[in-house]
Amino acid sequence: METDHVKTPQSLSAKFEGSFAYLTVRDRLPTILTKVIDTIHRNKNNFFEEHGEEGVNAEKRAISFLSKLRNELQTDKPVLPLSDDAEDTVAWNEYMQRQQDMMEDRQPVSWFKSPWLYVECYMYRRIQEAVWLNPPIGDFDVFKEGKTQTFFESQQAIIFLCTHLREVLTSMDNPNEKQLFDHFLKFLQVSLWGNKCDLSISAGQDNSQKTSPIESLASLQRFILVDDSDQVWSALMTLQGSRETEKRGARVDLILDNAGFELITDLVLGDFLVSVGLAKEVRFHGKSFPWFVSDVTKKDFDWTIRQTMASNHKQMSACGVQWKRFLKEGVWSYHDHRFWTLPHEFCDMPTDAADLYTDLQGSDLILFKGDLNYRKLTGDRDWEHTVPFARALRGFRPAPLCSLRTLKANVQVGLQPGHGEMLTSQEPDWMTNGKYAVVQFFCPPREQ
Repeated sequence: METDHVKTPQSLSAKFEGSFAYLTVRDRLPTILTKVIDTIHRNKNNFFEEHGEEGVNAEKRAISFLSKLRNELQTDKPVLPLSDDAEDTVAWNEYMQRQQDMMEDRQPVSWFKSPWLYVECYMYRRIQEAVWLNPPIGDFDVFKEGKTQTFFESQQAIIFLCTHLREVLTSMDNPNEKQLFDHFLKFLQVSLWGNKCDLSISAGQDNSQKTSPIESLASLQRFILVDDSDQVWSALMTLQGSRETEKRGARVDLILDNAGFELITDLVLGDFLVSVGLAKEVRFHGKSFPWFVSDVTKKDFDWTIRQTMASNHKQMSACGVQWKRFLKEGVWSYHDHRFWTLPHEFCDMPTDAADLYTDLQGSDLILFKGDLNYRKLTGDRDWEHTVPFARALRGFRPAPLCSLRTLKANVQVGLQPGHGEMLTSQEPDWMTNGKYAVVQFFCPPREQ
């Protein structure tokens, strides 16, 4: 996959004491595990009502499992193979062996010595293992309460956004290209800044959206460090054809991040793209099980659309009805390939998930939401800030793609010389405070 002479930097890791990865593994991950244990314990009565003593015993076993996991993390114990029999278990254990083969001095793979991306993903998979190994609570979503709460606490912003979308679509009678672009830019940026609502970064604390998302855009513009929105627009417009050729519209794939308000911003963007003819099809890609506290699963996706439909606000409900219609007609669809919940860098996809890579090659534009997707796109490595985005992708080039991301981890490429250093001198935590964002585009060269 290496495409030029630039050496690939090492992975970010908690072995670098004082780094953001170190602080995450030392502080944030145990906090998340503690909240998961508390959530399971608080649902003890529900488990009893639904499953009797068997439910209570499952709750005890899951808590014991997770308490042991927390201790292993905090004391830097070796990472253990998965013991369940899920579809992805073999892939996870093979990846652990791959990590072991790369360890220095034959040290065991462990929480503080291995790549941060791997051990953080591994923790969430082990949380799921705790639930799966303990039926009858095997389908319990330990993060559902937080996702539900952020949705309801963001109601005013959701209503405002849905109303704005319906008003835009109602008023657009044969718009010119500039009008179309202006509206597109707003909905793209709302989806971008919706990514601030990430419960894994706040360790599950309230991260809902309470202000008007559209009115905030102008003041946020200066915090977008790389803005390739024009190139995203061009990628869509090349598929529109001229007046002499038939408009065909694009297939857009949206790799989702968080449930709650952010998912609404993604659905609104998908609605706009289809309704104005910029896209003929939108494919939403989510997670196959609860992941990184607030990531979207199929249950979250369906629940959000049902809640939107059931709203007593006319415009919000109208959006939900339209989204349900898009799904019924096949214009929208939801997909949850297991690769999205594996720890692999995306440059591994052609080898380790060839079916998914082949599917994505059929896309006209792939929008990757959020920080974890950016970390996987770039390999979560210690890149120089000036390294081109294309280089950091390390050969991952299924189709034109764009990262819509607010910065919450210390990896960022594609900046102008001196820009990263200037930001560091002004705000040492600029890569992790969620204040800055990027709209970063890459288009693979056309094959001759």
